[in-house]
Amino acid sequence: MRLKDKVVIVTGGARGLGRAYGLAVAAEGAKVVVADVADGKPALKEIEGLGAQALVVECDVSREADTLRLATETLAQFGRIDVLVNNAALYGSLKRRPFMEIPIEEWDRVMAVNLRGLFLCARAVFPAMKAQGKGKIINIASGTFFKGVPHYIHYTTSKGGVVGFTRSLARELGDFGIRVNAIAPGFTPSGENEKNMPEAGREANVRMRMLKRAEVPGDVVGTLVFLASDDSDFITGQTIVVDGGGVVH
Repeated sequence: MRLKDKVVIVTGGARGLGRAYGLAVAAEGAKVVVADVADGKPALKEIEGLGAQALVVECDVSREADTLRLATETLAQFGRIDVLVNNAALYGSLKRRPFMEIPIEEWDRVMAVNLRGLFLCARAVFPAMKAQGKGKIINIASGTFFKGVPHYIHYTTSKGGVVGFTRSLARELGDFGIRVNAIAPGFTPSGENEKNMPEAGREANVRMRMLKRAEVPGDVVGTLVFLASDDSDFITGQTIVVDGGGVVH
C-alpha cells in the first residue's frame, strides 16, 4: 500500500491507460479522482470495487474553469491533493495523415488538450501542493516524440512539449517540495487508440523493441505508482521511457 490515503487526480481517467492508472493507484491505497469529459462512472465503480474511495469530476482540461473546479471539488471531498496525473490527451480520435492535410483547427485542438491542459491542471493544483509542502505531478508524454513519428505531427509535437514542460516546471517547483516527472509509453493498445495502428505497424513496432512483444497497460502502471510514491522523492525533471526498449535516449 505505497499510496495509502494519498489523493490522486487522473485526467482522462475514464478509459484506456487513464483507467488503468486509476485502478493501479487505488490498489495501492490511494483515493482517486477520475477527471474526464467522458463518462467516469464505470471507472468509479471499478475503483470502488477495489475498496478505494473515488470521485468523478467532469472536466475538459483545456478550459481553465473546469480545471479550477476539479481542484476545488477534490479538496472539498478529500481535503488535499497529493498527485496529479496529467494523462488527458487527444490521440485515439486522430486520423493519420500528412502534415499538409491536417486541418488547422485540429492542430489547435490537439495543442489545447495535450499541452494547455497540462499547464492549466498544474496551475489548479499548485496552491494546494504548495501549502502542503509536497506534491507529485506526473505528465504522460510518448515515445513518438523520441522517434519523430510521421503523419501524427501535431500529436508528436505536443508530446515533445510535454517533455519540455516537465523539465521547466520541475525547476520552478523544486523549492516547494513538488516533484515533476513524465512517463513516455510506447504504443499501448487500449480503448479507442487501437484503431490508430494497423496490424503491420504493430508488428513493426514490436520488431524495433529490445523486448519482442506488444505493450500492455500493465507495463506502464508500475512506473506510475513508483513516481507517485515516496520511493521517488529524489527524482524530478525526468522522462522515463517505458516501451520495451524501442527508444534509447
